[in-house]
Amino acid sequence: MNDPIKTLTKMDRLLWICSLVAVFLSNILPGQLDILTLAAAMIGVTSLIFAAKGNVWAQILMIVFSILYGIISYRFRYWGEMVTYLGMTLPMAVWSMITWIRNPSAENDSEVEIQRLNRKHIVGLVIFTAAVSVVFYYTLKALGTPNMVFSTISVTTSFLAASLTMLRSSYYALGYAANDIVLIVLWILASLKDPSYIPVAVNFSIFFLNDMYGFISWKKREIRHAQIA
Repeated sequence: MNDPIKTLTKMDRLLWICSLVAVFLSNILPGQLDILTLAAAMIGVTSLIFAAKGNVWAQILMIVFSILYGIISYRFRYWGEMVTYLGMTLPMAVWSMITWIRNPSAENDSEVEIQRLNRKHIVGLVIFTAAVSVVFYYTLKALGTPNMVFSTISVTTSFLAASLTMLRSSYYALGYAANDIVLIVLWILASLKDPSYIPVAVNFSIFFLNDMYGFISWKKREIRHAQIA
């Protein structure tokens, strides 16, 4: 729970600043500034930077982001996104926060200890991800959610990413990167009806780059820890 900014390297800070500037510009240039979307994007980018460092503040910010993004999704009637982030991602972020606090790295207590997935983890992920996808598909269908296929895929990738985060796996970032791609498509489709949602699609493009950076950072840390062990 130390100051997370102190743990950032020059590269981390550069990516963070560039991402914030890109998010800010993408939200003000269209001329239809939505404060809620801008705030959610800024918090989301910051969360991803801290997540790349394995810092627990990433999960705290993810809780806030989930609430804001749930509201944004509600306004466009993307029930799948709203239910996913408020009913699944948010509580799983709380769980991840507790897990990360309880499992600090032996080399650096400001970072979470990385855990390698075993067969039990993989089987559990496959079973629960499939079950969640089926349940949400019929739930979203009943709610009349637009763009059903992509909305369901978004639920699948969100659950997988959140689960990998709880398990402290390096592959959490790939799960979120996959989810970012789906969300980019969803919000492009939404922006065809309402151009004010174009910044949301751009925001998730920036999130995608940050998630890939997070995956690279975790894999480097995982290799370093393995060499030390």
